[in-house]
Amino acid sequence: MSSIDIHHAHSLSDESAHAAIAEVARKLQERFEVSTRWEGRNLHFARAGVEGAIEMLPGAVRVKAELGFLLSAMKGMVESEIRRVLAEKLG
Repeated sequence: MSSIDIHHAHSLSDESAHAAIAEVARKLQERFEVSTRWEGRNLHFARAGVEGAIEMLPGAVRVKAELGFLLSAMKGMVESEIRRVLAEKLG
């Protein structure tokens, strides 16, 4: 298994950051068929081969994910895509 741990700072209000993360969740559901659920300020996501969460922190988000065997081979690509989407949605 491979792990991803990304910390991304932003200058959005909590409300705006929550809305941006909710949009990311919708895209994850559509594109990768993951299941998502909010638990407090954390958005958990999962599907076969990946499990993780997006944690809302003051002025930042933290994305943690565990990749299964098959996705571990594509860790660099997955991590790059996460960073791109965070930059697009959160600035």
